[in-house]
Amino acid sequence: MDTRISFFLTLLLLCFLPTPSSSRSLATTVRCNKNDYDALMKIKAALNNPYHLASWVANTDCCDWYDVECDSSTNRIISLTIFQANISGQIPDAVGDLPYLNTLVFRHITNLTGTIPSTITNLKLLSMVRLSYTNLSGAIPSFVSQLTNLDFLDLSFNQFSGSIPSSLSSLPKLTVLHLDRNSLTGAIPETFGNFQQSLNLYLSHNQLSGEIPNSLGDVDFTTIDLSRNKLQGDASMVFKANGSTETIDLSRNMFAFNLSNVEFASNLQHLDISHNKIYGSIPETITGLDLQYLNVSYNLLCGSIPQGGKVQNFDSYSFYHNKCLCGSPLAACT
Repeated sequence: MDTRISFFLTLLLLCFLPTPSSSRSLATTVRCNKNDYDALMKIKAALNNPYHLASWVANTDCCDWYDVECDSSTNRIISLTIFQANISGQIPDAVGDLPYLNTLVFRHITNLTGTIPSTITNLKLLSMVRLSYTNLSGAIPSFVSQLTNLDFLDLSFNQFSGSIPSSLSSLPKLTVLHLDRNSLTGAIPETFGNFQQSLNLYLSHNQLSGEIPNSLGDVDFTTIDLSRNKLQGDASMVFKANGSTETIDLSRNMFAFNLSNVEFASNLQHLDISHNKIYGSIPETITGLDLQYLNVSYNLLCGSIPQGGKVQNFDSYSFYHNKCLCGSPLAACT
């Protein structure tokens, strides 16, 4: 009986041992490109092997690791997305060794410091770069404009300083540009009027100054947010009746222009011009807009508040502290 049991157990064990052919099959299932694997291991080492990258285990298929994505046809790494990680250090130069990358994200990593590595210019296929909610600092490098496939660039919520590179306007496919929540100074570049495509532009919460270029009137903005800067002068050119603008936020600057003469895009839903020196009256055409947000407070506006449409959906907070506005929801005109 013991001999038969021993023989049976031996046969059972042999059934579970890999054959030479099955070993070859397992080897061929590894999709990860060796060069991409080497680059990712360098990135992990440069970031001091953080726990967040625990799935990046040596001699395993990097296409199965967290925070990366492989293209199903080429098996090359096309996305590197590191989010809410307890990581200290700088963006490793080795990110530039992933030539098929189209998405690069380091986001909500408060101990990420330094600036953008120049090796990023090797990544000619990048369409999205999101380096936000970190502690990156220094000047925004002009070499970012070499990433000519960029559609989305987000450098918000950082410590970037200095002026905005005028060369960013040469990015032919850019539709979203976030430079908000930094310490940028100087003027908005004149070249920003060169954007040919519809643009979402976010420059709020910086220390930008001077007058905005008239050339911005040539850009079809979906969103333009210049709030909480030190900008002054005329900003009426961003209002266009034939534009596709949905959001205009000019609040908390020192803009001074006549609101009576502006024309609103029919798509406009969010308008905030509060805390400026804007004068004149509110155009009657505002009643035809599908407004979701309106704030014209703390200006020098006069005259009757237009009645009708969505305008009376907003309380007195949206209108008070002007020179002589009157009518609902403020006191009646006399």
